[in-house]
Amino acid sequence: MGKIVLTSNVTLDGVVQDPDGEEGFDRGGWFHQYVGAKDLQDWVARETQEALDAEVLLLGGRTNEWFADRMTERNVAEGRVSPEWANRVRSMPKYVVSSTLEEPRWSNVTTLRGDAVKEVSQLKRQVDGEILIYASYQLARTLMEYDLLDELRLVIFPVVLGTGLRLFDGTSDNKPLHLVDARKLGDGLVFYAYEFAQG
Repeated sequence: MGKIVLTSNVTLDGVVQDPDGEEGFDRGGWFHQYVGAKDLQDWVARETQEALDAEVLLLGGRTNEWFADRMTERNVAEGRVSPEWANRVRSMPKYVVSSTLEEPRWSNVTTLRGDAVKEVSQLKRQVDGEILIYASYQLARTLMEYDLLDELRLVIFPVVLGTGLRLFDGTSDNKPLHLVDARKLGDGLVFYAYEFAQG
């Protein structure tokens, strides 16, 4: 049985919208604005290890496109993406929940076109190990609603935006969590891992 893990970068007030500033959100771009070199070094090391430890990636359609754009050889060569992380993400089996994806733009992609809850439930039964979700917040909220999400891993960035799309917007019920890890990354980031309480 697989373990579904959502990993995300988030501001102190819970905003996940437009971390790289490319979506046009007027408060976007916070990923690079509030961190130093040591923060990014520790972030990359944690992100890379997390990808190495996971069995597969599970992505929504838009997140799939976002990562396909960024995990290119050009971005690696220009130092925008860690080579080890990019190589791992490109080589991993990827499952994309999408009703519109026709031709995947990168390798090892299986499209899940049916009911997301049923498709992901089946994937969870088939995979032995971690099923890692990057961003894909609409998908993550759906999985949270149906108690399919097992763990949250959040890297907290030291900024309050006051507005923007938040990770837990639209949650319809209480979701008790248990803290399983907490540590500082670099000089200004904090990593938290929470497991969802079962039953």
